[in-house]
Amino acid sequence: MRVFGRVTCRSPNMKTNRSQAGHRVLFGLRTRILTWYVVLMAVSAIVSIVVFRHVLFDRVERRIEKSLVQEVEEFRKLTKGRNPETGQLFEDDVTSIFEIFLNRNVPDDDEFLITLLNGQLYRSSPRALPDSLSRDSKLVNYWATLTKPEGNEVVTPDGIILYLAEPVIKGKTRGVFVVAQSTAGELHEVDEAVIAVIEVTVVVLAVTLVLAWVAAGRVLAPLRLLKETARSISESDLTRRIPVQGSDEIAELTITFNEMLNRLQTAFAGQRDFINDAGHELRTPITIIRGHLELLGDDPEEQRETVELVTDELDRMSRFVNDLLLLAKAEQPNFLILETVDIGLLTEELYTKITALANRNWRMENKGSGLIVVDRQRITQAMMNLAQNATQHTTDGDAIAIGSVVTRHCAHLWVRDTGVGIDLAEQERIFERFARGSDSRRRSEGAGLGLAIVQTIAAAHGGQVKIFSRPGGGSTFTIILPLDPPAGAKTL
Repeated sequence: MRVFGRVTCRSPNMKTNRSQAGHRVLFGLRTRILTWYVVLMAVSAIVSIVVFRHVLFDRVERRIEKSLVQEVEEFRKLTKGRNPETGQLFEDDVTSIFEIFLNRNVPDDDEFLITLLNGQLYRSSPRALPDSLSRDSKLVNYWATLTKPEGNEVVTPDGIILYLAEPVIKGKTRGVFVVAQSTAGELHEVDEAVIAVIEVTVVVLAVTLVLAWVAAGRVLAPLRLLKETARSISESDLTRRIPVQGSDEIAELTITFNEMLNRLQTAFAGQRDFINDAGHELRTPITIIRGHLELLGDDPEEQRETVELVTDELDRMSRFVNDLLLLAKAEQPNFLILETVDIGLLTEELYTKITALANRNWRMENKGSGLIVVDRQRITQAMMNLAQNATQHTTDGDAIAIGSVVTRHCAHLWVRDTGVGIDLAEQERIFERFARGSDSRRRSEGAGLGLAIVQTIAAAHGGQVKIFSRPGGGSTFTIILPLDPPAGAKTL
C-alpha cells in the first residue's frame, strides 16, 4: 500500500506578498519616520551628553581654582598678620607661619597643603601624598625653586593637578606654600554622573521609541485608509469617501482625495451617460437603415425612396459624429483661431445666414459697434445653433430676433424667440449633452448637442451663455464674450 503525504497548495503570490510586507516594514513610511526620529534623538542625546560632560568639567575646574585662590588668600593674610599664639609679628619665623596655617586649615578631598622650607619638603596636610607630590618628585623640587607666585595645571601619572604656589621669603629663610588639588576624583564623579545620564537616556529613548511607533501608526492611519479606499475604488463604485479627522496636513490630503473622488465620480458618470446616449443616438439610424435595406425589393420607386431615407439617416449620423468631434476638439489648444472682427459686420452676416433657416419673422434688434477678438467661424456656428434651436420651438410667422452690443468689458450676441419658453427647472439641464426639452409637441430632431456646442464655444472664448425664458413667453439666449482674447489661443 502506498501512502501519499499531504500536499499543500500555495498561491505563487504568497511568497511575493510576504516579501512585499517585509519590505514595507523595513522601508515603509512609518519605519522611515521612526528611523529619522531615532537618528535625531540619538544625535541630540550624544551632543547633549558631550556638552553636559564638558560643562561639568569646566565647573569642576572653576570650583577648584576658586578653592585654591581662597587658600592662598588666607595664607597671605596670615603672613601679614601677627602670631595668634604670641601676639607678635612673625618676622623671619616662616616655620611658625606654616605650622599655624596647617594646624588651622583642613584641606578638602583631593586637596593638598604643602610647605617647602629652604628647598626641602617641610610638612604637608594631609601627610600622605601621591607619588607625583612625594618628597623627591620633580614637581616638588620645581616648587622649591620658585621665587614668585605661580599657578598652573600639570598632567601627572596620578591625574591632572591644579596648583597655586606662594613663595615666602623672610630674611635668609626661604619658604614656599603650595595648595594643590588632584582632579582625578572630581573627574571620576563627573564620569559617573555622565554614565548615569547615558543609562537614563537609553531607557527614555527605548520607551520613546515604542511610544513613537504607536503614535506614528495613529498619525499614518488616515494614509492607510486612503490606500485601502484607493484599492477598493473601481469604475463601477466611486461612492466611498474617507472621513476627515482634524485639520492638519493629512486632513487636507484627505479632503483633496475626497474632492478628487467627487470629480472622478462626476467624470465617470458623465462618460457613462455620454456612451449610453451616443450609443442610443447611433443605434436608431443604424436600425432604420438595416431594416429598410433588409426589406429592399426590386421596385425602382421603392429603391429610390429607400436610398433617400438611408442617405438622410447617414447625413444625420454624420452631423452627430461631427458634433461629437467638435466637442472633443474643444479641449485642444488649437480649437480657436482668433481674429479681430467688427461686431456690426458680423451681426449683419449672421442675420443674412439665419434668415434662410426657416420661414419666420426675422428681425434685427440691435447692431453693436466696435471691434472684438473672436473666432469668427466658431461664433457663427454658435449663433446658427441658437437660431436653429429657435426655429424648432416656433412656428411659421413667429418672430425671432438677433442682436449684438459691446459694453465696456464684454460683447453680447443674442437670439430671442417668441416660442413656448422653457421651464426654470430645465434651464440649466438643456446645456448638457443629449439634453432636450420636455415639450413633447415640439421635440428637437437633433441629438441634443446644439446647446452643448454653444456653451463649449463660449467657454473656449472665456465667456458664457445666459438664458432668460418663461413658459409661454419665449426665450432669449445671450452669448457673453470678454473683449480680451483667452490665453493660449491662436491669433491670426
